[in-house]
Amino acid sequence: MKLLIDRCAEQLEQRPLAIGFGTPGTLDPRHGVMKNCNSTALNGKPLDKDLSQLLDAQVVLANDANCFALAEAHFGAAKRVKPNAEVVFGIIMGTGVGSGVVVNGKCLYGCHGIAGEWGHNVIEPNGAPCYCGQSGCLETVISGKGLERFYFEQSGVELSLPEIVERAAGNDLHAQATLARMSHYFGIAAAQIINVLDPDVIVIGGGVGNIDVLYQQAQQAILPHLFNGELNTQIVKPDLGDSAGVFGAAALVK
Repeated sequence: MKLLIDRCAEQLEQRPLAIGFGTPGTLDPRHGVMKNCNSTALNGKPLDKDLSQLLDAQVVLANDANCFALAEAHFGAAKRVKPNAEVVFGIIMGTGVGSGVVVNGKCLYGCHGIAGEWGHNVIEPNGAPCYCGQSGCLETVISGKGLERFYFEQSGVELSLPEIVERAAGNDLHAQATLARMSHYFGIAAAQIINVLDPDVIVIGGGVGNIDVLYQQAQQAILPHLFNGELNTQIVKPDLGDSAGVFGAAALVK
């Protein structure tokens, strides 16, 4: 990383004064160290200070899902479908489940620095254990790994998520049940977010976010749990792809 930044500085003939980074987990605003990282070696470390010293620049950190949400709010899908959106909820549904909240163009971090940790709310009591120490977190249910595990438990066959989606389009009842379960739990969990934050736009990235049925069934999955008679929140795929986090990290020091 330092080598990359040094080479960029040489080409630009200018050292960066500030650099934004997207990270797993978050920086504890009280203690100044990383926490809740699934890359557990980072937990307890003053990552921003270490990077600042190494790179001789101001360093601003944010959770990678916050960076994703910020990018899609300012430059991507949310900006496109509703330019004046007050609240944008950005979700990364991949190996895990992360999310970020953008209000009036700014990331919401919260008192503990955990705003947007949607994936670590218990949705299935007595469900599968999560690395965070709880069981039945949303992350264990609708992440790619969670969907693959459920399919295996039902069928006895290990398949990747793309293979499960492909089989669901055919006559594989276990694959169809896996995606139906995904939509069901997504609907419950998304309705809880809408009831609390009432976002204008929800943007879904990550491998699970590529599954078309998620969008096709979102309305019917969310509405039974919504404290409103109709659903006007727009639920869309991202525009920026894998680059979203990079744009969001840059926006931290814009």
